[in-house]
Amino acid sequence: MPESSLKEKTAKGLVWSSISNGAQLLLGAVFGIFLARMLTPSDYGMVGLLQVFGLISSVLQDSGFRTALANRKVVLHEDYNAVFWFNVGVGTLLYVILFFLAPLITEFYQKSEAASDYDLSDLTPLARYAFLGFLISSLGMAPCAYLFRTLQVKQKAIITVTSLTTSSVIAVTMVYFGYAYWGLVTQSIAFATCNTVLFWYFSRWRPTWPVTFRPLKEMFGFSCKLLATDICNVINANLLTIVLGRVYSVHEVGVYNQAGKWTIMGSNMITGTVKEVAQPVLRNVSDERERHKRVFRKMLRFTAFVAFPALFGLALVAREFTLITVTEKWLESVPLMQILCVGAFAGPVQYLCLNLVITKDRSDLVFWNTVGMGAAQLATVLLSYPYGVYVMVCACTCVNILGLGLWFYFVHREIGLRLREAFSDLFPYAAIAGLVMVATAFITSPISNLYLLFGAKIVVAAVLYVAVMWLCGSATFKECAGYLLKKKGAVEI
Repeated sequence: MPESSLKEKTAKGLVWSSISNGAQLLLGAVFGIFLARMLTPSDYGMVGLLQVFGLISSVLQDSGFRTALANRKVVLHEDYNAVFWFNVGVGTLLYVILFFLAPLITEFYQKSEAASDYDLSDLTPLARYAFLGFLISSLGMAPCAYLFRTLQVKQKAIITVTSLTTSSVIAVTMVYFGYAYWGLVTQSIAFATCNTVLFWYFSRWRPTWPVTFRPLKEMFGFSCKLLATDICNVINANLLTIVLGRVYSVHEVGVYNQAGKWTIMGSNMITGTVKEVAQPVLRNVSDERERHKRVFRKMLRFTAFVAFPALFGLALVAREFTLITVTEKWLESVPLMQILCVGAFAGPVQYLCLNLVITKDRSDLVFWNTVGMGAAQLATVLLSYPYGVYVMVCACTCVNILGLGLWFYFVHREIGLRLREAFSDLFPYAAIAGLVMVATAFITSPISNLYLLFGAKIVVAAVLYVAVMWLCGSATFKECAGYLLKKKGAVEI
């Protein structure tokens, strides 16, 4: 792709991705507040117990083929067609298997401390209902891959915001009428349904019959490693929930999930901003080593520029935000949320590194790195869980941050990026964001009114961060501001 065209597509992609993820964050926060006020930690815990099974099933039905499609230099109709019918077949098979395994899932948790404070008799029918979501979503994976491959970020933004709004309204209505955790599960099913319908509406691709699965054989060597990687990622991300549900109680699962929900929402907004453009753009420049490195570093600085103030800021206002929005019944989730926020920047950075390595057709490196991280996380959990939830979360957060060193080693092997270069791209933003939050806490400490304190922290932190960026002459800040103000040359790739 010509450089000027790539610049334009990247800039538009980032803008629409930012709009989409900002809207998702706002909608998720508003509806999340309504739901958290009406539900209890145990209600969230019931859904949390099933989360890992649904996520692994979704990964299995995709099997890495969506990413493989995006990574191919030339994609034909037969490629999308093979992936579509594969997804539908595997999704149907997995649902049937999990339908009959649901009683065993319930039995697994009933033998733990989770059963001591809550009735799990509804868990089997709830599981069978919840797993319908990934069966429905299997119908939309190929059209979604088409939109992703062709960088139709605007259309995907419309799809996501519409689906989130519709499903959230349904969930709030059901919870209001007393359906509790059934409303939460219905939200995920409604979201999958809306997504699938709109993917078909916006995508010009349609499946045909008969089908040949020959393209799957060609992509399997690449996709199978991504499949294994995605399974490990799901297990890594949900390891704490599994341990909490098995060793502690449903209540503690709910408290942890509530803390994680807000943190993940903030982290996902940042990841999602670059998600829609990172792999396609990096793939376009993968044959030019220096340009590849330059584009990656620019994306890394943009990620750091957004991630550190957003996540450190969320930690700063965690207590006030919780008291104002979801009341003091969730106050015990605040320390967990603050710990998770401090380390959550690792997620978007890891995702960017992962995409860089994938564009070099090294899915094997992604797999082994993820397995290594999973083993480290598992060892950390097993060693720390006897000391309590807070120690366990702190230890896992440290492992995630330290794991960035391994990712940057692989990036160095592929494009020659030195660790000190990566450090110089990340550290200034981390240091400035940290100092800004400390200064903000000091400046606003005399304020006693909860609402005034919440607003003052946000305003003061934002003003200080922008002022410091301007005074330091941050190139990333100038490019972002320049693009928003429609200045020529605002974005350079």
